Amino acid sequence: MRLILANPRGFCAGVRMAIDVVDQVLDVFDGQTVYVYHEIVHNRHVVSRFKDRGVVFVEDVDEVPAGGVVVFSAHGVSPQVRARAAARGLWAIDATCQLVTKVHSEAVRYARQGYQILLVGHRNHQEVVGTSGEAPDAIQVVESPEDIASLRIDDPERLVYLTQTTLSTDDAGVIIDALKRAFPAIKAPPSEDICYATTNRQHAVRELAPLADLVLVVGSANSSNSVRLTEIAANVGTPARLLDDVSALDDAWFGDGVETVLLTAGASAPEDLVAGISRALVERYGATIHLGDVTEEAVEFGLPGNLKRVMRDRGIDPESRRIRVQAPVIREAEYGANAVALTISARGGEGKLPRGA
Repeated sequence: MRLILANPRGFCAGVRMAIDVVDQVLDVFDGQTVYVYHEIVHNRHVVSRFKDRGVVFVEDVDEVPAGGVVVFSAHGVSPQVRARAAARGLWAIDATCQLVTKVHSEAVRYARQGYQILLVGHRNHQEVVGTSGEAPDAIQVVESPEDIASLRIDDPERLVYLTQTTLSTDDAGVIIDALKRAFPAIKAPPSEDICYATTNRQHAVRELAPLADLVLVVGSANSSNSVRLTEIAANVGTPARLLDDVSALDDAWFGDGVETVLLTAGASAPEDLVAGISRALVERYGATIHLGDVTEEAVEFGLPGNLKRVMRDRGIDPESRRIRVQAPVIREAEYGANAVALTISARGGEGKLPRGA
């Protein structure tokens, strides 16, 4: 078996920041119970590991004791949730991804300018709920082209669309094209809302999946961006499986004709889960590891401002704890084998990886 590791894959900077924020809060507020509003990211392993460390996940800020510590998840929250947290005197630490915050800011700005906003996304996704809360009277959610007929439009000349950051670019494009046909004057956001990490991971699968007989996507079923990766693989003709971890591997997937496997991960999936699956494929099938480099990411985020202030008050330098995301190093101890020197480049040709490569 030939195993292609997609690059980029796994944690994006926003997810890494959210997880690191909870780590830092546990350190800074040592001895206090830390609450997180909604799952910090959509991955059951990440959530379970924090639960094991005493973190309590809540679906309502009223579940947090007055004066307690609460972290808002990477998906963002509405102003109404922030106001309720403030009214209860909570230490609220905001781990919202900076790219989600950008969409929130766009929603506020366009609503103030008198625009109606068509938000392309999944109605019940926490990110969409949070964004809609920024301007509830101005925002309508569009999940599919079929929703367009039921929209309430006051002035087709004063329309703008925004998008959920974790959508498939393919799926979003279909809806946006339909909106443009229905409302030719509709404005686009000043810059792309679908986040760079989502786009990069989708692009890697789109480019590399044709080289493989099977795509494995590490991620949880409630992770929108992970599910999208399986759909993109299927769209280019390669079957894909979504799995939480190595325990879900099924030997029936690797029957006759499955010689090359592409392994990737959604933006909320920890790299150690990828490594565990890699080790299993090396042990069971003698897989050789190839690096599928499509886009290099090296991103750095700072910590939320209010957490930095608390850290400084307690003698901790927040600048020493900035968050950096870059491609993982492949080592035999973690992945089961070292990476083959040959790098498979999606730009280097077409067709399946040749035998013996």
